[in-house]
Amino acid sequence: MIVAMKVFSGTRERERVRVAVDGQPLNPRIDLRDFEASGLEWGYEGSGPSQQALAILAEHAGPEAAPGNYRQFVQAIIAEIGADTWHLTNTEID
Repeated sequence: MIVAMKVFSGTRERERVRVAVDGQPLNPRIDLRDFEASGLEWGYEGSGPSQQALAILAEHAGPEAAPGNYRQFVQAIIAEIGADTWHLTNTEID
């Protein structure tokens, strides 16, 4: 079975933050859990990074896997991103 490579990316330009998967806006997946964030974010632990971690994991591993694993993903990866532009592949997430 061949799994297509997904690329998750984020850019911050002044006050505007964009998070995408394969160039398309990432669904924040508030249907799975709503952290009441004002948007997706990275670089710290909080509601925006938690929503982003949940959304990435839902896209990467499926919606059933995301709620139980997002916290560890925030701490290990999302909170540690210090740049205004970043990329993660599904291989790196694994």
